[in-house]
Amino acid sequence: MADRDDAALLAATAAGDERAFEVFYRRHLAAVTGFHLRRTGRRELAFDLTAETFAAVVVGCDGYDPARGSATGWLFGIAAHKLHDSLRRGRVEAGARERLRHEPVALLDADLERVDELASAVDEGRLAALLADLPAEQRGALLARVIDERPYPEIAAELRCSEAVVRQRVHRGLRRLRGGMEEPA
Repeated sequence: MADRDDAALLAATAAGDERAFEVFYRRHLAAVTGFHLRRTGRRELAFDLTAETFAAVVVGCDGYDPARGSATGWLFGIAAHKLHDSLRRGRVEAGARERLRHEPVALLDADLERVDELASAVDEGRLAALLADLPAEQRGALLARVIDERPYPEIAAELRCSEAVVRQRVHRGLRRLRGGMEEPA
């Protein structure tokens, strides 16, 4: 199952395959945790936002459409929305946990250490080097969409191209980054 691509894993998850979700979750946990930790600077909040992100994946995976972009882009779009919502309200909603009937997580020191460990599993230096190696148009579109969280139509207007072209650049950039991160250092 680990050799299946993300889109296939999400489709299987939507069909009720818990093992497929587990593979997807393990594949992206460190990156999503690191994403939240770098933006919030707070381990507990990063842990909660990561849980909210993956809960939203389970709840909404039947809405993922591979024709609209990569599964990684979709996942980080959810992560960005969870972060934005949390910052806007000043707290993390427990709604997804409630819908999934999960009890709130009580964090122990060991849990917080694990969050730090997962966040540090993403080699930021290597990621920066891979970003620098991307073609300029892919790097620009990817940074505008994923890091700056700008909408596709806005990016397309700025770059004077179609929204589909921006989506393709982001998709290709994410695919190249992922491939580079999976290669042995």
